[in-house]
Amino acid sequence: MNAPISLLQKTLRATVGVHSHVPASHVSTAIGLGTDRRGTGTIVSPDGLILTVHYLLLGAKSVIITLPDGEQQEAKIVGKDYSTGLGLLKIDGTNLPYLKVASSEKCTPGEEAFTVASLGGDKRCADCGMITYLGPFDAVWEFVLERCVCVTASSLSIGLSGGAIMNRQGEVIAISYLNFADLGRAILGIPGEYFLAVRDELLQHGRRVTATPRAWLGVLSYTLREHVVIAGVMPGGPGDKAGLQQGDLVLAVDGCDISERRVLYDSLGNHRPGDQVCLKVLRNNRIYQVNIPAIRAEDYFA
Repeated sequence: MNAPISLLQKTLRATVGVHSHVPASHVSTAIGLGTDRRGTGTIVSPDGLILTVHYLLLGAKSVIITLPDGEQQEAKIVGKDYSTGLGLLKIDGTNLPYLKVASSEKCTPGEEAFTVASLGGDKRCADCGMITYLGPFDAVWEFVLERCVCVTASSLSIGLSGGAIMNRQGEVIAISYLNFADLGRAILGIPGEYFLAVRDELLQHGRRVTATPRAWLGVLSYTLREHVVIAGVMPGGPGDKAGLQQGDLVLAVDGCDISERRVLYDSLGNHRPGDQVCLKVLRNNRIYQVNIPAIRAEDYFA
């Protein structure tokens, strides 16, 4: 990427390490997130607001931030947004180096981008790539983005989680959420405009309050031959309590046929926490009706 050294220095000064400690008893540890979580954050205001991903913060009792000079501070969790996957922290400071968050709406596939990340302590890394995809995304764990930013990378580092994806102007156009093994779409980013839309609510309420609450079942799923297969259930979640089982083939939701995972998620989007969601499933060559009382994901991970 043809960019001045001063731009890279600016971005690295605003990149911090995030280290969260989570009790083993918290439900998020049972789904593979662990008790010791490390990632990256980006300072986005001179008074110490830090943008990262929310799964680093789920159940965290303490979050330690490491600045580029090696100084460490305990951060306050300001807010978590389960609909976008973003998390916001705060440390003490004035006139801190920070980066501007910008919308990705003017980005195009093939455009150059670069990523920055913490590798632990005062170590930082940067990598260049290009935008390969802009569009909808859905994941196995009931997560939907109407728009995401995917960029290539020459290497995949766990430290990228929560790190900034930058344009050539040094603006944060997305936050790294996941790293894929497929190098064609190596890094999944949450667009900058998502943060701009929720920032004030996170600061004031710690969560998003204006968006319509979404029904959540606590299931893992994938599409197979025009049907949705339950890959697993969150321990103690609504689906688990209702008797949904790994391997169940979802045929319909509320009487409407289901042909792929995104259709399932769209059906859940029509429900609210507290609603009964009726799934028709195929299990061991028998048809079952499973009625699941939906909740908010926030309540499960509280």
